[in-house]
Amino acid sequence: MVLIEGARIRLNRWQQAAVAVGSAVGALLDPRRADLIAALGETTGKPAFERVLERMNCSPEGRAVLLERPRVISSKVGHAWDLPENTFGAAYAKFMGSRNFSPDDRPPVRFMDTDELAYVAMRAREVHDFWHTLFGLPTNLIGESALKVIEFQQMYLPMCMLSVIGGTSRFNERQRKLFFRQYFPWAIRAGMQCTDLTCVYYERHFDEDLEDVRRKWGIIPAPAATKQNVA
Repeated sequence: MVLIEGARIRLNRWQQAAVAVGSAVGALLDPRRADLIAALGETTGKPAFERVLERMNCSPEGRAVLLERPRVISSKVGHAWDLPENTFGAAYAKFMGSRNFSPDDRPPVRFMDTDELAYVAMRAREVHDFWHTLFGLPTNLIGESALKVIEFQQMYLPMCMLSVIGGTSRFNERQRKLFFRQYFPWAIRAGMQCTDLTCVYYERHFDEDLEDVRRKWGIIPAPAATKQNVA
């Protein structure tokens, strides 16, 4: 069993509210602050994470994730870079490598009450790039906003909807039209049609064909758009 690293901080309700408000303001001012976005998700998302935990316990694959507690870190997923090009694992490795991302860059969980909830929150954070890969979404403002719509449908985290509101407020007119005409309706449909993605043991499917796992999990890839339109 892998423990979640980093000291956790217990907060009373007033302290949670203060951290949530401060994190929300800070994240709106600087959306690149992953630590603030993480703190906002934790301090406002406990009921949502509890529901995710309940669903995982009701799913055979979800229970396996909770039992084994896999981590999406370099030492655990590095073999994805050696898999055949058509596989889900290779697609994930290409997604990460083309953007010079590291799976080790996720901030630690600090504000969850129990080890089990802390793991669920960490897991939700770490599978984010798997979802980018599966749905074929870019990491620009439109892509991240669209994925937050799907994440909200899957987990009902308030932070996801706040992120959509904050992200769309920074769109230019062309981006706004593209998002609400194409990406938002697609994200609603994609989030409703796919399986419960919080219960998937992704690492067990790395060597499977990408299109096969998309079909198996009911994934609708994102609509095609030019880089100029989504930048």
